[in-house]
Amino acid sequence: MFDLATKKHNSLNFLDLFAGAGGLSEGFIRAGFMPIAHVEADTGAAFTLQTREAMHILKAHDELETYTSYISGKISRNHLYSSAFKFGPSSIINATIGRQNLDNIFSRIDALVGNQKIDLIIGGPPCQAYSLVGRARSQLKMVGDKRNYLFIYYAEFLKRYRPQIFIFENVVGLLTARETDGTRYLDMMISLFREIGYSIEFRVLSADEYGVPQKRRRIILVGKAGKHDGFFPEPDKVPVDFLVKDAIGDLPPLNAGQGAPYNTKIRKAPSHWLVESGLLSGSGSITWHDARPHNTRDLEIFTEVVKRWSEKRERLSYNDLPEGLKTHKNRNSFLDRFKVVAADLPASHTVVAHIAKDGNYYIHPDISQNRSLTPREAARIQTFPDDYFFESASGKPSRTSAFKQIGNAVPVILSEKIANTLIRSW
Repeated sequence: MFDLATKKHNSLNFLDLFAGAGGLSEGFIRAGFMPIAHVEADTGAAFTLQTREAMHILKAHDELETYTSYISGKISRNHLYSSAFKFGPSSIINATIGRQNLDNIFSRIDALVGNQKIDLIIGGPPCQAYSLVGRARSQLKMVGDKRNYLFIYYAEFLKRYRPQIFIFENVVGLLTARETDGTRYLDMMISLFREIGYSIEFRVLSADEYGVPQKRRRIILVGKAGKHDGFFPEPDKVPVDFLVKDAIGDLPPLNAGQGAPYNTKIRKAPSHWLVESGLLSGSGSITWHDARPHNTRDLEIFTEVVKRWSEKRERLSYNDLPEGLKTHKNRNSFLDRFKVVAADLPASHTVVAHIAKDGNYYIHPDISQNRSLTPREAARIQTFPDDYFFESASGKPSRTSAFKQIGNAVPVILSEKIANTLIRSW
């Protein structure tokens, strides 16, 4: 991502696999690690990575105003890239990791690595095949899904580049996901990683215990070359002295259908948590504060949901809605399909990629705004910096693409805390 010829001799580098929109990577960059390359299959997410790469390059060369012009909608993406990559080629690899592409991906990474040694590999394969929700919705419980076996290709990168440490992130459903013979995929992974020379330790970390305003539990599996123990980089837990409203309460009020993907000025003073988080942009602007439109029925439901929470501190069951607002035939399951993001709790419920389909599970707590969250509000809960711009494959702003990438991401602050702990013990 950066000009490796100018990297500091004492800075550690990394390769990011299944990189998504870069939440995990951004945390490691903030901690001082230097990215060599990111590999990502989704074209929209790959462009997001490339745009973020352009920002870092332009900032390093004192040309950040070009990036500011881009996220203000004043120049094109091509203009941004031509300005940034005059300093060197982009290192984002938009490719699907699989047997047919490995040689090509290795060749491209090798060209970027040069005579360097890769210190660290990070990343986690797509989680749908291991997730509890994914298995619940699948007739075959995801057994036989090819995504179950992407860890085999992850191991190929370990064998080729032999990093000292690797970090593999995934959903807690990995603890119970099994093959047809009952074997856990997690045990298969650990066995394979040990076979190629790595000691393995893992923990389940909950993001809300490490300064993230969201209940999000993830397995973090760490491998270290050779025989070791006690090396898991578990960060210190953070005292909870913030609420969800501290993460989103300063953002300009919007009604459904209002807002824009490009820079919007914030006029309200940020919370202490926001100032300390490092998420605020230097310009005092935000991107992607763009509210989706909703039909009249959903807006009436949103009002009922927010009123129930604010007046009684109760979640509203679908069956509690007035009959005229009920359209779903299923009255026995998914009864919490409409849910407010409570402003007065220290952590939101988990933001997942389903937010790209509708906002019913992520209703804004301010009844006067009566809408679901914007991508920026979801990104704040995922602790992405305010100037982080989420791209689409087409080049045209896509709220759906932005939501999907945000929902699939690792919270940046959780990643940064893991990276800081790791770098201190390297």
